[in-house]
Amino acid sequence: MTRTAHPRSRAAAVGLTAASLVLAGCSGGTDDGGQDGNGASDTVVLSTFPFGVEEFQEAVIDPFTEKTGIEVVVETGSNADRVSQLQLADGDPGIDVMLISDYYAALAQDKGLFQELDAGQVPNLETIADFAVEDAYHGPAYSYQLNGTMYRTDELDAETAADWELYGDEQYAGRVALPDISVTAGQLMISGVAETYGDGPYDIDTAYAKLGEWAPGILQFYSSTTEVTNLLTQGEIIAADTISGFATDLVASDEPIAWTAPAEGRFMATNRAMIPDGAPNAEGAHAFVDYLLSAEAQTSSAELVGDLPVNPEATVPTEVTDVVGDIADDPVAAGYQTLDPTQLVPNRDEWVERFAREVSGA
Repeated sequence: MTRTAHPRSRAAAVGLTAASLVLAGCSGGTDDGGQDGNGASDTVVLSTFPFGVEEFQEAVIDPFTEKTGIEVVVETGSNADRVSQLQLADGDPGIDVMLISDYYAALAQDKGLFQELDAGQVPNLETIADFAVEDAYHGPAYSYQLNGTMYRTDELDAETAADWELYGDEQYAGRVALPDISVTAGQLMISGVAETYGDGPYDIDTAYAKLGEWAPGILQFYSSTTEVTNLLTQGEIIAADTISGFATDLVASDEPIAWTAPAEGRFMATNRAMIPDGAPNAEGAHAFVDYLLSAEAQTSSAELVGDLPVNPEATVPTEVTDVVGDIADDPVAAGYQTLDPTQLVPNRDEWVERFAREVSGA
């Protein structure tokens, strides 16, 4: 039975603890600890997010194992915890591929924890969107998330919801929410405000001044998606800045909820496939990343996990296009930009401290 996209599995997993499990398929097993006669391992260890694991297994891992005979062992955890574990591993990570959000990918890369992919072993690098193979990262993006406003259609129209001024409008005071800088949408929102009102996405002074003006009318600077979706469905707020994936189930369930891209200041986050320095099975890791970027895997992941695909040949399910429309065809053509990790990594700690002091009052 075909299943539709499941972004809800992400939202529901906020309280999950890290777990490890073996996802075994049709592996060409051996009797010598997973090594074939040439000393190459038939197992890839994958480190990923602690949500949507069952969907990802069905969409990507099982087909990969069936095609290659390579078994996949999955370890899960938060971005921050997994970067810390890589540091403690001191060059012996025991992990072959890490799926991780862009900021943490850049942070770990800056610490020398990831190796550059061998493009010759990943032919599908030639088939994916340009923004997915930015030179700033050693590994490609395999999915992305669009920032925008989720809103109640019985209270607002799309044009009003797309205007950043919504969050400073006195008639909506106490009925809107914005993300804390700690969540994915947080930095995307800050850079959107910075670009709209200032000199570009890193004009933090202007962004924080504007957000500080709006703060008295913001009901909550949320730190989990569960918080914001509950506030919306219960009618306590009429709009919130958030990423598009978390609107999918609400829209599909016929709630009076929609999502729209901002009129200007459009930014997106990426999830990236990185190979740790010292990965024990680099050859298998490259094979997995190549399959992950294929149109086949990207289509399945979009359908079952709800990921926005970076391969233009992938098919995007109607549950996703019902939310983002034709932006999924080419987010860059629709005005979306990624953020420069060389700007984020050295400034992040200062920006977090300033956000608490100048904006959220935390």
